[in-house]
Amino acid sequence: MMYHRKIFRKVGLFSLTLPVYILIFLPVIWLVSSSISNRSDLLSSPTTFFPKHPTLENYINIFNPAKATSEVSKTFVRTLGNSFLISSSVTFIALFVGSLAAYALARINFPFRKGVMMGILGTRMIPEVSLVIPLYLLASRLGLLNKPIVLIVTYLSFALPFAIWIMSGFFETIPVELEDAARIDGCSRMGILYQVILPISAPGLISTSLFVFLSAWDEFFFALIFTSTVATKTVPVAIAEFTGRYAVDITAMMAGGVIAAIPPVILALIFQRYIISGLTAGAVKG
Repeated sequence: MMYHRKIFRKVGLFSLTLPVYILIFLPVIWLVSSSISNRSDLLSSPTTFFPKHPTLENYINIFNPAKATSEVSKTFVRTLGNSFLISSSVTFIALFVGSLAAYALARINFPFRKGVMMGILGTRMIPEVSLVIPLYLLASRLGLLNKPIVLIVTYLSFALPFAIWIMSGFFETIPVELEDAARIDGCSRMGILYQVILPISAPGLISTSLFVFLSAWDEFFFALIFTSTVATKTVPVAIAEFTGRYAVDITAMMAGGVIAAIPPVILALIFQRYIISGLTAGAVKG
């Protein structure tokens, strides 16, 4: 009897989770299927979920500019490099500066400490639309438009507070006794941070870096406003530009979407065990 109850429970749980899995993976399957379709198959009626004549022409056009049929396809690889450069720079700076600030907030008692923490968290709640005009005017006056540095600095405005908030919570879970023992051995506070705290905080550092990288990689609004040349455009902007004034290169857009999704998926698969452990450890204090 107990055995049958377990079976019914598993079947019921599977029947409840199956629609969720379908909602999650169906758009991904449709994206991949559309990327290997030609325009006639994709626009045929009735619509078929899998292409009748699968082709890799869309990917060939992106990675071989000589065969590309649109200007966006010819420069898509360049935008991939721009996104990787900007996202990596934002991640490195946010982790370096954020770990220092987070350690100070977690271990040093100073006036208005809680107010500073609330202020850092509050910056994440400011709508992007309210910041775009003053940031654009400032970037224009400094001559930073259409340069990677403008996106790096802009992305740090939301990546750095996130890194500080997550890392400070993680640092507070590390026992103070470890630092006391290192201080007795003559280690300075900076030495304690780099030799004791950061090695222990590897899961938190990796999970924070992943989320910072992904937020910078997927950002579209600021990249659309501050960049208009191939030298600085990022992947989300390039994908949007497959939509022309009179036509939409839907198959090339789908191929670009698949290519843009590969780096985040690879990073998530490689470091997946650090993501949950890092965020859960930083969420529990004491």
